[in-house]
Amino acid sequence: MTNTEPGTDFLKKIAVFRALKGLGDLLCAVPALRALRAGLPNAQMCLVGLPEANFLLERFPQFLDELIIFPGWPGMPEREPQPYQIPQFLSEMHSKSFDLSIQMHGNGSVFNPVTVLFGASYIAGQYLPGNFCPDPGRFVEYDARVPEVRRCLKIIEKLGFEPLTTELEFPLTDRDYAELTTVTGFNLAEINQFVCIHPGASTPERRWAPEYFAAVGDELTGRGHTVVLTGSAGEIGLVEEVARRMRGPAICMAGKLSLGGMAALLNKARLLICNDTGISHLADALKVKSIVIFSRSDPLVWAPLDRRLHRVVITPAGEGAISPHESFRVHPGWSAVARVLVEAGELLGQADLVSIR
Repeated sequence: MTNTEPGTDFLKKIAVFRALKGLGDLLCAVPALRALRAGLPNAQMCLVGLPEANFLLERFPQFLDELIIFPGWPGMPEREPQPYQIPQFLSEMHSKSFDLSIQMHGNGSVFNPVTVLFGASYIAGQYLPGNFCPDPGRFVEYDARVPEVRRCLKIIEKLGFEPLTTELEFPLTDRDYAELTTVTGFNLAEINQFVCIHPGASTPERRWAPEYFAAVGDELTGRGHTVVLTGSAGEIGLVEEVARRMRGPAICMAGKLSLGGMAALLNKARLLICNDTGISHLADALKVKSIVIFSRSDPLVWAPLDRRLHRVVITPAGEGAISPHESFRVHPGWSAVARVLVEAGELLGQADLVSIR
C-alpha cells in the first residue's frame, strides 16, 4: 500500500462503505470496485450499504462477495437511523476482522469516525481539510469539483492500485430481455426510431417541467420517432401528465419494469432524454446516447464523462449548482427545449431537428 508496510498481500478481507441508495450513486462506484478487485483478486469484498445496493451483488458477483446492511446513523439522510440495531451491526463488523475498511460514502465529515468503529486493521477514504483524517497515508482530500467516478477512483489510487478505466457497466441477462418481451407485449426490435424520455428524478426540484418534455416528445414523434415514456412506480402520475400534454402518441412504461427490464428497454433505445437521475448513469453504463437536463445538481460531478455520447443541458434552476470554473451554458424556458432538440438532432443524425417554439 502507498507509503505503508507490509504491502497488500495481507489484505484478505475488505469492507467498502457506501451506504447510498441512488442507482447513479452506486453505479459511479463500479470503476473503483473493478480496480480494487483487479488489485486484490483473491480478497473477500464486502459492501457495507443499504438494501437498494443488492443489485450490485447480483450484477457484479466478480467484484463483491457480500452485502452487509448498514442500520443508518445520525446525520445520514439516506436512511432513518435504527439505534437499536447499531450495537449488533458494529459487533458483526468486529467479528469479521476486516483487514481494510474503505470509506467511499462521502466527504468523511460524518462517516470517517463511523468507519473507524468498524474495527478494521487499516482504513482508507476521503476527508475534508480541517476535519478528522484517520490515516493521512491512506486518505485523500475530498474535492467537490471532481466527477464522482474519479473521486472514488482517487481513493483506490491512494492505496496503490491502478484505475483500469472510468467506464461504467451494467451486465444484461436473458432474463432481463424475457421480462421486457413479456411486459411490453410488443417487439421492440421492430421499432427502429425508438427514443426514451424519462421525466422523473429523485426530488421534484431536479425535474424539468412536464410541458417541456412533452414539447420535445411531440417534435420527435413528428419526425417519425416512437417515444417511450419511462419512470418508477412512484412516477406514473408524472409520466401520464407528460403523455396528456403531448399531441402525438407515446408508449407509457412507468412502473412496469424491474431495474433489469428497464435496462433491457433502454439498451434498445437510440436515445435517452432525462433529468440528472439514476437512468442517466444506466445509459452511460450501456453506452446508450443521452441528453441529461440539469436542475439543481452539478454536471461537472454527475454528468457522464463521455460528452461524445452524452450531452448536457442546464436550466436556470441549475445555474447555482454549476462549479465556478465550468463553462456550461444555461438555457431558460423554451430555449432549453430548442437546445435539447439540437442535441437530439446531432445524436440521431438529424441536424435539422429544431424546436417549433
